[in-house]
Amino acid sequence: MRPALPRRADVFLSPHYQVGAWFHTAQSIVLRHEPIRYGDETNCTEQIIHDLTRCVLHPAVSHVGFASLAVPTYRASTIKYEDAQSFAERWHRGFDGYTYGLHGTPTTRTLEGQISELHGGIRTILVPSGQAAITFTMLPFLRPGDRVLIPDHVYGPVRQFCCDYLAPRGIEHTVYDPMIGSRIGDVITGGTKLVWIESPGTGTMEVQDVPAIIRAAKAKGALVGCDNTWATPLLFKPLAHGADFAVEALSKYVGGHSDLLLGSITVGDIELHRQIKLVVHHIGVAVSPDEVSLALRGIETMGVRVAHAGRVSVAFAERMQRFAVVERVLHPALPSCPGHEFWKRDFSGSAGLFSVVLKPEVAAQLGPAMKALKLFAIGASWGGTRSLIAPMVVKAHRTAVPWPHDGTILRISIGLEDPDDLWNELESLLRTLESGLTS
Repeated sequence: MRPALPRRADVFLSPHYQVGAWFHTAQSIVLRHEPIRYGDETNCTEQIIHDLTRCVLHPAVSHVGFASLAVPTYRASTIKYEDAQSFAERWHRGFDGYTYGLHGTPTTRTLEGQISELHGGIRTILVPSGQAAITFTMLPFLRPGDRVLIPDHVYGPVRQFCCDYLAPRGIEHTVYDPMIGSRIGDVITGGTKLVWIESPGTGTMEVQDVPAIIRAAKAKGALVGCDNTWATPLLFKPLAHGADFAVEALSKYVGGHSDLLLGSITVGDIELHRQIKLVVHHIGVAVSPDEVSLALRGIETMGVRVAHAGRVSVAFAERMQRFAVVERVLHPALPSCPGHEFWKRDFSGSAGLFSVVLKPEVAAQLGPAMKALKLFAIGASWGGTRSLIAPMVVKAHRTAVPWPHDGTILRISIGLEDPDDLWNELESLLRTLESGLTS
């Protein structure tokens, strides 16, 4: 049986209400069908609010007794200000304040703070992709006449950015031997403003002597940025070794489900943060809070996913060395990988991405053999739940030092499928290629 309707005074005094429905409070059960009236309980001055306004204004509800483990997803373009003066003075809030949705919400700040803590940095900037993270690390600090050094195994679009965007604007680049170590000091000229590191290279897996490169660069007054996507901050922390920028493609292990695009730049110097934020702000770059929410979900399981993929990748890499069709296995955890000694010294574990160099004689059989794959998806990226495989040819792209192998590289990313199922498919692929090799 419905309770009696409350007196009008009860409506004003009840701290909870819901339009057009029963709503239970400790004091009363309120039913409202008529227009909402706002007013003072003493003089009962009223302002009637009609349905069209009800559609726009959301009722305030109590959060007492509610606490979620999930980070709320705040979607916003407009940010509401308390008064006209607050709006007029909004730019005084700085980069850590909230001024407009383009420049951040509590959702983005949460992920930025979490990544900063993992890297041991003081600020993180989120951008729409890993490539954007690299370019927004370069743009604020390079001027016409400056030079950036990039390793020969660098992510392909970075080399293209240097050639197609920076070079026409008078900014030069030098490609260096990834294994150069402390000898990079001989390559750094007076105009060198930034030295870029990618360790390991996410195709050839060459592990760089990061501390030695950083020391040499600092001695010459150059900034140092490191693409740390393979390792994540769980396995390697570039800032702890003296790098100025730790860059990651969060699309990989942080997202973890192959369904988002994000990048991050973490710094240990507030002035570097300010300069990057200025450029990001002026260009008008933002990230979607929904993408960030997916990353916040993914980062919670990143530790167990990276550990699992790392264990399986090492086991597979060791087994694959025994196949006649395999010329070389490139996995940082194996002595056969260039820079293995640096991985052993500097990294706390292995990730799930590695490469295998096939003998050139099987090039013609590779495409047909890969059509039989059911579990391994053929595609770019890595770090998701699905295992991936991608054929790569790097020899033609090396310019600083020749790549010693003629065969195709198979880059393999281990996902979360049953390891026995994955191995059976990899073994079948290699056996098929071996049959073509012997025939």
